[in-house]
Amino acid sequence: MDYQRILIFMGLAVTGYLLMLAWQEDYGHQATRTQVESSTTGTVDAFPSAPAATGGESPAQTLSSDTFIPNVEAAPTSVPSTLSSNIVHVQTDVFSIDIDLLGGDIVSLALPKYPAALVEPDRPLKLMDSGNQYVAQSGLIGPDGTDKNGARPNYETSAGTFELKTGQSELEVVLTPRYPDENGVRISKIFTFKPQNYLIDVRYEITNGSNSPVNMAFFGQIKRDGRPPLFQVDNAMGLQPYLGIATRTQEDLYDKIDLSDLEDGAYQQDFTGGYIAFLQHYFLSAWVPTQSDSVRYYARALNVTAEPEQNLYTLGFTSGVLTVAQGGRGQLGGSFYAGPKNQATLAEISKGLDLTVDYGFLWFIAQPLFSALTWIHSLVNNWGFAIILLTVCVKTLLYPLSAASFKSMAKMRKLQPEMVRLKERYGEDRQKFSQAMMELYKKEGANPLGGCLPILLQMPVFLALYWTLMESVELRHAPFILWIDDLSVMDPFFVLPILMGISMYLTQMMQPEPPDPVQAKVFKFMPIIFTVFFLWFPSGLVLYWLINNILSVLQQLYVTRQLENAPRA
Repeated sequence: MDYQRILIFMGLAVTGYLLMLAWQEDYGHQATRTQVESSTTGTVDAFPSAPAATGGESPAQTLSSDTFIPNVEAAPTSVPSTLSSNIVHVQTDVFSIDIDLLGGDIVSLALPKYPAALVEPDRPLKLMDSGNQYVAQSGLIGPDGTDKNGARPNYETSAGTFELKTGQSELEVVLTPRYPDENGVRISKIFTFKPQNYLIDVRYEITNGSNSPVNMAFFGQIKRDGRPPLFQVDNAMGLQPYLGIATRTQEDLYDKIDLSDLEDGAYQQDFTGGYIAFLQHYFLSAWVPTQSDSVRYYARALNVTAEPEQNLYTLGFTSGVLTVAQGGRGQLGGSFYAGPKNQATLAEISKGLDLTVDYGFLWFIAQPLFSALTWIHSLVNNWGFAIILLTVCVKTLLYPLSAASFKSMAKMRKLQPEMVRLKERYGEDRQKFSQAMMELYKKEGANPLGGCLPILLQMPVFLALYWTLMESVELRHAPFILWIDDLSVMDPFFVLPILMGISMYLTQMMQPEPPDPVQAKVFKFMPIIFTVFFLWFPSGLVLYWLINNILSVLQQLYVTRQLENAPRA
């Protein structure tokens, strides 16, 4: 039997299977979680002891051992007009945000630097929108919290529009209660924005002018339905990228929580530092507490319907309860990130948050590939040419193995006539035919498996590059040349897959034909099968495989010519 071709075929088949599993893994993962009360009402739970808060302005500021899972009513189902007195608009170089003064929630968030679609370059990508039930909420809960029991305070600001102008180091948007507390407790909610920064600081400053201590805790949460993002583009045979929750656990820096898991029960975990995020293709939103604070993370389904897209989920964290003594001051808050999955930026925010750029089980190959791609791109300023040069580098590194493979194939081709004669001699007696073939290989010094290793070694690179293209936001809307204006999606005219199929056919023509007619027919159809399979793959991935095949043909021609010109022994 032709073991070389069988192994190559198996390797390609396994590659295709693993590519499908790459998508399924995003849906089949179940986080390690603690089952808590599955009802959608608020609950009071004991919180682990937290360290006492410190601060020069707070002479009597302590954290108690009780906290609350917030039960905040849903934000408005549609965004009011920006002319409404209840909406404050904030504009920075990276954000276009609407804040609802009822509760001080972020009800709309767009990213001006990322167009929603290539055909609409001036329309910014809208990451959050209350019309699509995707909002970021925060507030104060606990015995004296302004948001306790689902209540939402009314705020007011000094202006209806705020803008972070060029040269400003930061912009503070201060919200104060429209109706001051009768007992003398003054609270300000402050959003801080910085240039070139997708991290928003959200804090509450509390001044206790009452006659008794007040006890409050901060919560930050994301409320989201199960619908795919407004800007989502189907890829790879219509399959959707992962849409769900990720957080850090005691065991793992990065752990997924599938939305369907929350329908069976809520998630809850106490942790120091960490993060909790909602992930979608190329972008995420995340609440991040002060990394030295002990907090409680939670996620739950607020309502479950027959249509998963209509389900409503909430995820976030609560701090320990802060006690502010009479005449004292205190501060509570957290950070909210909303933007692209940029690994370097996310790594600085919280340990493990950068792992939301999920390269799968081949991350140890994908990460160097991305670093190499980024470096090459800095030189050529085109991701398509960067992929081509990366392919050249990979083929150059593997050339010693490829040369050995091509030499083995050349020997096998020379043995082709003898293999045909053996097939005719033994007919259907496969056992004797296989024994005769092995004796022939041994006599001529040919290795039937010698051509497999280079191809099998390229499979992990191929899979890793697939994840790199799927997960790296830098490649979103990255153009190449001519009709290829986005390397992260399929070729709209299928030109690259067809060229890839032709190159695969040429590569196959240079290999010895198997003596078994059934095998020969199967392998003749392989280029067609893989051309169809690659029609829906990202054009950047098809480009890599096309260039890889072309280089393989050139290398094989070079090695074959060397063997033909070598002096006979």
